[in-house]
Amino acid sequence: MASFLYFIVGSLLELLIWAIIISAVLSWLVAFNVINLRNNFVYAVTRFLDAVTRPVLAPFQKIIPPLGGVDISPIVAILVLQGIKIYLLPLIFRPLQGVLG
Repeated sequence: MASFLYFIVGSLLELLIWAIIISAVLSWLVAFNVINLRNNFVYAVTRFLDAVTRPVLAPFQKIIPPLGGVDISPIVAILVLQGIKIYLLPLIFRPLQGVLG
């Protein structure tokens, strides 16, 4: 049971990391006018990714100012999420495996 929970939490963190990456790339494409938000599909995807990533990125954006107009908070957020996935999840779920089996 604990292995399954570990898999689910790790997968959700990985999906969140990919959502941050895709959201950043999509924002660059919109900023450079490669794609525009008048397309309904692009607008829907952008709104969905913003709704998913905003709660994670907002605390980092409050702490880290844009450097030369470039927001580096997604990079820092990805590093923190990777650290949680690689180092903290095993520490949390290792004792649970002994209890839950």
